[in-house]
Amino acid sequence: MIRRIPSKIPTRSRSVIHAGIVSTVAVAERKVPSLYEQTRDALAIIERNLAEAGSHKSKILTAMIYITDVMQKPEMNRAWDEWVDRSNIPMRACVGAGLEGDDLIEIIVTAAV
Repeated sequence: MIRRIPSKIPTRSRSVIHAGIVSTVAVAERKVPSLYEQTRDALAIIERNLAEAGSHKSKILTAMIYITDVMQKPEMNRAWDEWVDRSNIPMRACVGAGLEGDDLIEIIVTAAV
């Protein structure tokens, strides 16, 4: 059975749970010009989404991160390093991408439930 946790947008899910795996996505709600702050906000959303799905950041298997300016990746890394569970470090990739509006970062994670 696939369980979907709806987002505020009717055609999207915030998280999807299937066969003991949860996938979730987040962008920062505050559109501040700081990649560090947007990363912190997005990671807080990821943490809430995982909890709602019955998971935790210690159970993250993979993280895919899209940022608008790869030259600012050290700012994203700083926020990530402060947040990540260092005893359960997930596989992570980071790609430069064009994002909508004032979004500087989008994070997608897959975790065990």
